[in-house]
Amino acid sequence: MINKEEWKGLVQNTLQRMYEECGHEGMLSPVVLQVPPKPEMGDLAFPLFAYAKAFSKAPNVIAQELSARVNALDGDFGANKPDGEAFALGPYMNVRVNMDSVVSQMYGKIKSSGASYGHSNLLEDRKVMIEFSCPNTNKPLHLGHVRNDCIGQSMSQILKACGANVMKVNLINNRGVHICKSMLAYQKFGNGETPQSSGIKGDHLVGNYYVRFAQWEAQELKKDTKANMAKGMSEEDAKALAKKENGPDMEAQAMLRKWEQGDPQVMDLWKLMNGWTLDGVAQTYERTGISFDKYYYESDTYKLGKDKVLEGLERGIFQKADDGSIYIDNSDIGLDRKILLRRDGTSIYITQDIGTAINRHEDWPFDSLIYVVASEQNYHFKVLFHVLDKLGYAWAKDLHHLSYGMVFLPEGKMKSREGTVVDADNLIDDLTKMAKEQILEKGREDDLDDVDDTAHKIALGALNYYILQFNPNKDFVFNPKESLSFNGNTGPYLQYMGARISSMLRKYDEAAYHDVAFNPAVLSLEDEREMLKMLSSFPEVVGKACTQYDPSIVCAFLYDLSKKFSHWYHDNQILKADTPELVKARVSLCEMVLQVMKNAFDLVGIPFLEKM
Repeated sequence: MINKEEWKGLVQNTLQRMYEECGHEGMLSPVVLQVPPKPEMGDLAFPLFAYAKAFSKAPNVIAQELSARVNALDGDFGANKPDGEAFALGPYMNVRVNMDSVVSQMYGKIKSSGASYGHSNLLEDRKVMIEFSCPNTNKPLHLGHVRNDCIGQSMSQILKACGANVMKVNLINNRGVHICKSMLAYQKFGNGETPQSSGIKGDHLVGNYYVRFAQWEAQELKKDTKANMAKGMSEEDAKALAKKENGPDMEAQAMLRKWEQGDPQVMDLWKLMNGWTLDGVAQTYERTGISFDKYYYESDTYKLGKDKVLEGLERGIFQKADDGSIYIDNSDIGLDRKILLRRDGTSIYITQDIGTAINRHEDWPFDSLIYVVASEQNYHFKVLFHVLDKLGYAWAKDLHHLSYGMVFLPEGKMKSREGTVVDADNLIDDLTKMAKEQILEKGREDDLDDVDDTAHKIALGALNYYILQFNPNKDFVFNPKESLSFNGNTGPYLQYMGARISSMLRKYDEAAYHDVAFNPAVLSLEDEREMLKMLSSFPEVVGKACTQYDPSIVCAFLYDLSKKFSHWYHDNQILKADTPELVKARVSLCEMVLQVMKNAFDLVGIPFLEKM
């Protein structure tokens, strides 16, 4: 492997010795290691601008002297000098690493490690809990949930690859006014309809009634506004009063109070409709390859949250407003006050989140807890972490919000209440159908063991990669057709590259080259050198994705490696290379590339396909 830290330490020590030999005292600032922008500039670069004043010399002069000293190292001090040559390039000291020794070591490592190549002990023995998905039981999963699931599942894999003990948890938001709205609409308009009687998947059926409630609410608002205007009110005042006294909303609030009081009729309906939704959501998780180690339910944790809010009130941490609601004053962190408990005593999202966090740490004392939640909730999590800190929980400092941006459609923003969302099930169905059509158009069905299974895996690869290629903080527009392209920066392109390498390796007669030794020295082309450097950097890429909570780093690596391989594959013979030694070396390179691609696929949810 290219040991960057070893080179960094060597350069730091050499520079410090040069400084002291000039009669100076004190420690120099740490050297900076960079990767040159062009292959001909070498493999590593150390800018020396920062030392011009200390040495009273121009940076290019320091670079010349430093490179000469590094190359001349011998004896005890230079015994561990990495294999490579330093050279001055303007104000930089650059290094061209001897790749032969690096490649031999890496080849052995990849062959022996297999699926674990790229893994590290960066987070060894650390217990990391990660929460993601967190559906409401009043609607099916949609494209926004899919982005959440992609990020959560991918980060779980990346954290595990870095040695963490990971627990994936899901919080089911199964109580609150929004849940009561679906229930209330079903009471009024359902006529006993069930998933079985309607042939509609349970989560979709319940979601239909959430939309139906919004329609009913809008109708009542329009009617009440008109009635108020008939009494002589202005349109603005009439509408404001209608909103304040909105009948459907008030009925939903009343149902929530009954739910918290344990009303038998309300509880029975709640259990029935929650069951329908959770059955449907479970089917979607299975289709998309999403899984969890433990489920938490808001209905089980909100009471603990209420108790902690009341305890905080007694301790003077929280305050009671004139209307009876309880709030926290966040002025000490530059935020406004936040209600923690409504005036009627019912809880809200943050109430149950307080209880859930405490419950989780009691269940599994984590070293850190990561919440994968959209950026719309940035304020919510700042307040939640502040509340838990104020309550005296030392682990509050170990909570992290992995915030992500919005997914838009070409038509604009999705709205659940208006039924203008991209449903996750329909999305998977459409992508799978489109992938199958492409397989049939290319006449590939006879080459595949299972066309439908292959089409489904292409669909998942397209969806997961399209979503994860963007930095989590970035908003983007989802384009289904673009995601399924077999050309460009897409999941299917990467899957095709993996299948292409697999096809070539199936034609390789390993027995014919059994006695040929792997000689990395014959891999002398610039493309080969660049690919080998990329393969060597894979563990560093995984570590960076881990520390930055950003799967797009792995996606970018995959695409760059695939592009480089495609260019090299197009221009060079592999199985028909000039000499047996070159065939062996190039096939070995292909094997390394394929293994690293498989390992990276596993981190970002791309199913590997032997054939496409």
